[in-house]
Amino acid sequence: MPMDRLFKVGAVAGLALVVAGCGTVQRVLPFNLGRSPEAESVASAGERIPVIEFDQALAPSAALAGRDFFLPGPQAVASWPNPGGTADSAVEHVIAAQNFQIAWRRDIGAGAGRTSQVMAPPVAEGGRIFVMDGETVVSAVDARNGGQIWRVNLRPEGRERGGFGGGVATVGGRVFVSSGYRTMTALDAATGAVVWQSRVDVPIHGAPTVAGGRVYVVDVDNQIIAFDANTGQQTWSYRGIVEPARIMLASAPAVTGDTVVAPFSSGELLALRASNGQPLWQRELSRTSRTSALSEVRDIAGRPVISRGFVYAVSHSGILGSLDARSGQPRWQLPIGGVQAPLPVGDVVYVVSKAGQLTVINRESGQVYWTRDLNEGRVRQVGGFLGFWDRTVRPSWAGPILASNRLVLVNSDGEAVALNPKTGATEGTLRLGSPAYVAPIAYDGALIVVTDSGELVSIR
Repeated sequence: MPMDRLFKVGAVAGLALVVAGCGTVQRVLPFNLGRSPEAESVASAGERIPVIEFDQALAPSAALAGRDFFLPGPQAVASWPNPGGTADSAVEHVIAAQNFQIAWRRDIGAGAGRTSQVMAPPVAEGGRIFVMDGETVVSAVDARNGGQIWRVNLRPEGRERGGFGGGVATVGGRVFVSSGYRTMTALDAATGAVVWQSRVDVPIHGAPTVAGGRVYVVDVDNQIIAFDANTGQQTWSYRGIVEPARIMLASAPAVTGDTVVAPFSSGELLALRASNGQPLWQRELSRTSRTSALSEVRDIAGRPVISRGFVYAVSHSGILGSLDARSGQPRWQLPIGGVQAPLPVGDVVYVVSKAGQLTVINRESGQVYWTRDLNEGRVRQVGGFLGFWDRTVRPSWAGPILASNRLVLVNSDGEAVALNPKTGATEGTLRLGSPAYVAPIAYDGALIVVTDSGELVSIR
């Protein structure tokens, strides 16, 4: 597995001396570091805090043993305009990939490398898929056959490579592009022509979210910025706590009504009024460990999801929470650390941890139905230099998405895996040809995956 490329190395390098003896290799950690360490659970003032294993396999609830849960039927997807599908990221069950076979592949440009990262989820609308490669080149692709319609390089003239990160969204005939080159750009969706471009002070590693005539992004200094979607003018901004220790995977805000929920690398989850940026509430999804400096990386790298009046979000440091969207008050919290968006659907919430543990949780109570180790039989030992630094390699996973009664995830072994959503049993596996670290999207009966080598894959 290649050296992990997702941390902002300058801030995290000091952690290497603390955790160099750990064995689990994950792409979200620098220098091939990281094993599921121990951490403390969260308690309010005056409560005793039990020490539990960080990212441990949660025990299923005895009260839920043998009980079924409701999942809604699949719905057709005519557009996927934002990174999470809708502005609130609350897409539940889609009609897609019923045959679970690869329909076409398309090279979209630069893959991941020394100075590039493939981080942006595709979006789709009007028969076209819009996708960004590892060097801020945006392409429009025909959703039926993968044919290229247009291609635009948004790297500023005279700039060297290395401004990785950002993403795309498409609303109202425009494609909105954030980038690590400190720009926010609107393109004409039909031609790729630049409509407007605004400069920002620091790079943007996360994709934009578009809702209500505004474009929302979070920059690497934990500042959320709102742009006018028509003109590109900044309408407001709000800066959270600056936290340099972050994961290179980056999240997008979630929006519902006049509320926007922004995830920060500090572990803060902040709700603001979408119209003017006034803070509404703030919560921290973080905990620390006596034994691992990696638990100090609090980043919320997966998108928060707003569903049925509650916000669902998971932090790298080990908290999955369900919070009231109006007040921010927690309904329940579980000791799960992850970098992918949770999936609330029907009666349950699906989430995959950094260690590859898939957990199914009762939406109301936070009790666990079942867990499955996705890496069972996939873990391998890799020898180090002259017998030193031996390590355990575990695939990392992205997703899930519920598509045509299958739970689908992709992984760093270059696979798309379909599971039974009620039992977790494997129902199908596809070879993608390259590692995939970005969760699939759904559009017009297909699942769309972007791989780390810079290839777009349609699964039907």
